[in-house]
Amino acid sequence: MASHRLHRNPWSIGVTATVMALTLTACGSSGSDSSAGGGSTSATGGSADSDILIGLVTKTDTNPFYVRMKEDALAEADRLGVQLQTFSGKVNNDNDSQVTAVENLIAAGADGILITPADSAAIVPTIDKARAAGIIVIALDTPTQPADAVEATYATDNFIAGQEIGKWAAAQMEGQDAHIALLDQDAANTSVDVARNQGFLDGFGIDLADETKNGDEDDPRIVGNYPTLSERDEGRTQMELALQTNPDINVVYAINEVVAAGAYEAIEAAGKQDDIIMVAVDGGCPGVQAIAEGTLGATSMQYPGKMAVQGMEAIVNAVKSGEAITETDVDTGVNLITDTPVEGLESEDSAWGLENCWG
Repeated sequence: MASHRLHRNPWSIGVTATVMALTLTACGSSGSDSSAGGGSTSATGGSADSDILIGLVTKTDTNPFYVRMKEDALAEADRLGVQLQTFSGKVNNDNDSQVTAVENLIAAGADGILITPADSAAIVPTIDKARAAGIIVIALDTPTQPADAVEATYATDNFIAGQEIGKWAAAQMEGQDAHIALLDQDAANTSVDVARNQGFLDGFGIDLADETKNGDEDDPRIVGNYPTLSERDEGRTQMELALQTNPDINVVYAINEVVAAGAYEAIEAAGKQDDIIMVAVDGGCPGVQAIAEGTLGATSMQYPGKMAVQGMEAIVNAVKSGEAITETDVDTGVNLITDTPVEGLESEDSAWGLENCWG
C-alpha cells in the first residue's frame, strides 16, 4: 500500500458551499452586474472618473480561482484609480462569451484587456482586433496559442506545477504497480490542460510522446484520459466511468481541485478512498483543507490574485509611460502543498497552505 491514501470526509460538500459563498461575495462587492450576452456576465469597479479603462475577461465567475482573480483585480483597480470592467462565461470553454466581451471592450475604447483564454487559439483573431485598435492585451493563467498573440503572459508555469505533483505521486507508489486515471479538461489540447498533464506524467517518470497534446502516450500505467471540462460535476461523472471500466485505479491526477472534489465523491461512493492517491493543481483553501483532512494527497498552489494585480500594473504603467511592455513571460510562482513530504522534493504543509491559500 502507498503511504498516503484518501480518508473518509465529505470534502466535496465543503467545496460546493465555499464556491457558492465566494460567488455571492464577488457579485455583492463588484458594483453593478448585468448580462453581457452569450452567457457572459459583466461588472464594473474601480474609479469611474478615470481616463484609463481595463477589462478583465475570465473563464467563469464560479470557480474560486477566477473569483479570487476578480476580487484582487477590483481591489487593485481601486488602488490604482482606474476603471475596471469584468466579464466571464458560463463554463471554462465558453469562447463565444469571451469574443463578445472583447468586442464590447473594443467598442468601449478600453486601454487594456486581461484575459484567461477559454480557447487559446480560437480567441486569437479577436485579440488581434483588439491590438489593432491599440488595446494592450495580457493573458492570465492560460497562454494563447501562439504565445505572442498577446503583449505578455502572467501565469503559473503549469508544466512545473504538474511535475511537482507527479514526482510526489511517484514517490507514494514506489515499488507498486500504478494504474493512473488522468482527469483532463477536454480534447482541445488547450495550453494549461496540456502543460499540467504532461508535467504530471514527466514528473511521474512516464515518457512523453508529443508534448503539445494529451493522450498519445503508450505507457500501460495510464488507464485513460477523461474530459471533465474542469467542472466538479463532470469530475464525478468521469471518475465514475473510469472506476467502472478500470476498478484497479490507484492514482488520480485532476486538472484542478474543483474536478478533484467531484472525483472524490465518486471514489468515496465506490469505497475506494483507501486504495487511491489523488493530486491536483490550484491551491485554493478548500483544496488545502482537503489535504489537512486527508482527502487529497498533494496540490500545486498557484496565485491567481498575483496574476491579475501584476498584469494590471503592467498595463497601467504602459499606458501612462507610452512604452511597450518588455517582460513578456512572467512566472507568478507555484508551491507544492502536502502533509506527506518527500525527501528531496521541496514542499509546504497544509498549515502553511491555509495561511497562503485563496478561496
